[in-house]
Amino acid sequence: MTRFRPCIDLHSGQVKQIVGSTLTDSGQGLKTNFVSDRDAAWYAKLYQQDQLSGGHVIMLGQGNDPAAKSALSAYPGGLQIGGGIRPCNAAEYLEAGASHVIVTSYLFETDGRFSQTRLDKMVAAAGRKRLVIDLSCKATATGWTVAMNRWQTLTDLQVTPESLQHLASHCDEFLIHAVDVEGKCEGIDAALVEFLGQHSPVPMTYAGGIHCLADLENIHQLSDGKVDATVGSALDLFGGQGVRYQDLVAFNRRPA
Repeated sequence: MTRFRPCIDLHSGQVKQIVGSTLTDSGQGLKTNFVSDRDAAWYAKLYQQDQLSGGHVIMLGQGNDPAAKSALSAYPGGLQIGGGIRPCNAAEYLEAGASHVIVTSYLFETDGRFSQTRLDKMVAAAGRKRLVIDLSCKATATGWTVAMNRWQTLTDLQVTPESLQHLASHCDEFLIHAVDVEGKCEGIDAALVEFLGQHSPVPMTYAGGIHCLADLENIHQLSDGKVDATVGSALDLFGGQGVRYQDLVAFNRRPA
């Protein structure tokens, strides 16, 4: 059954909601939908209070480490963490309270080639059962391709039933960002959600474009309840007007 999973997106140490496709190294052209006056730990404590597990903290760029660790310590075992995760720091974040570490760009060489060697190193560092693979999917003429480097660079990894099966044998979950709709509050990538529901061998969380509660019901229907979802810019907690946080808490408490 599809359930809501919470998120905490960090940029320059603050909880923010941004349009993912505008995030670059230079910082120029960044479109920010929301900047919170509350810190990351406040959100983590709220999620713990409402028994929302399996959420994630994403560190977007530098300067987020203290805020991220404050959230993990506020809700030990309740949050995953991603953004700059490598074999050298995976254990550090797990020890800080993360349930899982999320790996993204590290799995690829600088030219965008997928590296099985790097994946094996991440599994060795974190353990398969505590590793989440982030497949940031960008629509192409043939389906979807994984994007890296803050979603600016297309890789050689196509999102196919075969690639999902292979990667699932090395991780506990997937986190899916629909890059083209992320942060825009204009609706989900329905074709992607349906595809994921048909082919994902492990639990996964979808992020991108959710702008009302009906979108979560749609995700449940399209994926046959196999894909969870997170809500960002549309959520009232993050300055949005499309989805009320308390409605999402109730959504998770509905009978099966």
